[in-house]
Amino acid sequence: MTRAERIRDLIVEQSDATDFVAHGLHVRIGDDVAEHRWTEDVREEIHSVAKAVCVLAAGIAADEGLVSLDAPVAEYVPDVVLGDGVDEVTLRHLLTMSSGIDLPYSETLMTDWPDLAREFLGRPARGRVFQYSNASSYTAMAVLASRTGDILEYLRPRLLDPLGLGDIAWERCPRGRVVAGSGIALRTEEMSRLGRLIRDRGEWEGVRLVSAELVDGMHSDWVASGENPGYRRYALAGWDGPGRQWRLHGAHGQLILFAGDAVVTISADDHFGADSMAAFVGDLLDV
Repeated sequence: MTRAERIRDLIVEQSDATDFVAHGLHVRIGDDVAEHRWTEDVREEIHSVAKAVCVLAAGIAADEGLVSLDAPVAEYVPDVVLGDGVDEVTLRHLLTMSSGIDLPYSETLMTDWPDLAREFLGRPARGRVFQYSNASSYTAMAVLASRTGDILEYLRPRLLDPLGLGDIAWERCPRGRVVAGSGIALRTEEMSRLGRLIRDRGEWEGVRLVSAELVDGMHSDWVASGENPGYRRYALAGWDGPGRQWRLHGAHGQLILFAGDAVVTISADDHFGADSMAAFVGDLLDV
């Protein structure tokens, strides 16, 4: 039995013992893979794991010289009226949720204003203050689209086709833009491909899709984000912990957990059980 199979079996036992509502599990350690399903293998919303796709989009555009993550976004949208302090906000600030712009989540976020990105950038910034907001990811992709064109179409040949995901859709707002911070549906194994690409620092099947520096920033460009275990530091779409691992974490238990050469991907429908499951996996991967 491989280590991947042992880890899979322990996660399955834990999920069943705790009634964690898991749908699918994919474990990759080195080149070894082990999988398990509790439900039909269909594409499901990955929620905030989609923020990692936004980061990869920005990284690819930066690699191509279309943008800099550290240039003021005002350079790319000169026609937008900026709030106080927003002239210093960069794409990196938007993607690390550290713009200091406050715009709380609502169920009608994408339709509350004629243009959510303009509304976001028109509000004042309080400095480099962490504020987790889907509006921040949305605005980052709206800014990026000013240089790349439609984000999904930009990504198809550069990221999605190589990963075998060229047929996916991305939910759109009434303006036709991708909603960015969510809105992608993937099977568990398909989501694990993002994890493998990230674990391998931007390489896929021997081909570099995005710079290693950008991928490293997903778990090193940390911003202080709170006091709760597993939520103390946030980077470019990545949360630090629990334990020595780091993770991509979408609502209702969509998880990609990284530790060394291990990537554990979970699809679920258990918002409140996800933190305990992430901690359990972290303990397994620490051994």
